[in-house]
Amino acid sequence: MLSTFFAALTDISAGTYYGFGNFLIQSGNLVVIIVMLVLFVLALVLPFPGTRRSK
Repeated sequence: MLSTFFAALTDISAGTYYGFGNFLIQSGNLVVIIVMLVLFVLALVLPFPGTRRSK
């Protein structure tokens, strides 16, 4: 599984762009945006540590 991940990373080069109509984005920037969105959703869903206090 790890080798498949690294093989997928080697396919993404610095000059790979994806276009959707008038929208054009570089593959590296797309990966960064997706990771940021995933982390944002996880920050909303996961509870804060120490918020459950017993009285």
